[in-house]
Amino acid sequence: MSRQDYMNTSVQEPPLDYSFRSIHVIQDLMSEEPRTGLRPLRHSKSGKSLTQSLWLNNNVLNDLRDFSHVVSLLLEHPENLAWIDLSFNDLTSIDPVLTTFFNLSVLYLHGNSIQHLGEVNKLAVLPRLRSLTLHGNPVEEEKGYRQYVLCTLPRITTFDFSGVTKADRATAEVWKRMNIKPKKVRIKQNAL
Repeated sequence: MSRQDYMNTSVQEPPLDYSFRSIHVIQDLMSEEPRTGLRPLRHSKSGKSLTQSLWLNNNVLNDLRDFSHVVSLLLEHPENLAWIDLSFNDLTSIDPVLTTFFNLSVLYLHGNSIQHLGEVNKLAVLPRLRSLTLHGNPVEEEKGYRQYVLCTLPRITTFDFSGVTKADRATAEVWKRMNIKPKKVRIKQNAL
């Protein structure tokens, strides 16, 4: 199968679904059976899944240690991972490992324990990220939550399962001008 054929078919593939499996650490994926859906998962000759979606929702993960390694053992083309569902776990931050999947377009992180709005900054490097969820995290209570996320991630089109409108973008831009101080340019003392 050519790479282009793979890209065209794998988008239709069902997810590799480890939801509701009481998974505590990422390494548990190696011994756990994924859930079966209506359509069977297709695998490469090496036995790895051909999907671009990984669902780990409703587990008890509190970190993503060894995530890249385990994903590379499970997926034939881990670099094409487009959808990761980590909702309803115990994550307290956005692990930088997620920013290494440049084809990621959907990231569900709702229902975790993410505390700081600044965690969102890490996701700005993802060029294809279009859908993000963060509701149900303590971060949701911070003032300017939605505006901050929309300013930081201007390419997303859906946030917390709600479409991002032109009015949302305008409000976020006004909020940004009122709340985010521009970085001051420092003049070196010895240059004067």
